[in-house]
Amino acid sequence: MAGETDSGRQAPGGLIARIARMIGIAAEGVIMSGAVALVGIILIVLGAKSIGAIIVLTAIAVGMFFRDPDRFPARADGVVISGADGKVTDVSDVAFPGGTGALCHRVSVFMSPLNVHVNRAPIGGVVTMVEHTSGEFRAAFRDDASEHNERNLIAMTDPQGRRFGMLQVAGYLARRIVCRLRARDRIQIAQRIGLIMFGSRVDHFFPVEYRVMVTLGERVRAGETVIGAIEQ
Repeated sequence: MAGETDSGRQAPGGLIARIARMIGIAAEGVIMSGAVALVGIILIVLGAKSIGAIIVLTAIAVGMFFRDPDRFPARADGVVISGADGKVTDVSDVAFPGGTGALCHRVSVFMSPLNVHVNRAPIGGVVTMVEHTSGEFRAAFRDDASEHNERNLIAMTDPQGRRFGMLQVAGYLARRIVCRLRARDRIQIAQRIGLIMFGSRVDHFFPVEYRVMVTLGERVRAGETVIGAIEQ
């Protein structure tokens, strides 16, 4: 199955968006779980009640994959917020993606199928680049996933001109990366910027003058957990 990336795409609007906000899931989940639920309801009406009930329960489980709770960072100045829910699988210093050669911190967060999949902006500022790269679908927790897997790089700067990056990496199960940003978009810290469906990974890149605030194995929450803080 080929991967699919929606770069710069806006969230579905109108009735779907209202339903999504009401039940607390991403708009893409309304479409997918709604279609599955409709099949189950039709089967129940036609008399296949057991099979229909199982399919309806499956629709509820699909909806849970797309849950989209509100998040509010406790602090917004001089920090980098996690853009994903999940487990920290890598903390290292690497070259900033894109070939600039500048050294930066990288914090990788693996999102299991049970985590919230909605991604959020790690800082407030301006998007300078959104670049999608086709690739493979290896397990997202592997060290080389960010080099070989289907991925989407979002580069951004803060009001002081410092460079940051966020790499959405598709995993073995993920076949679609949604990114709602375009170059020159202004973003607020912790705002919803997209999602990766099912298991996947997000790499955060931020300047070395920031102090890394998380450790390997730590659980983080998108839009809330501080993963980096500027040295005062």
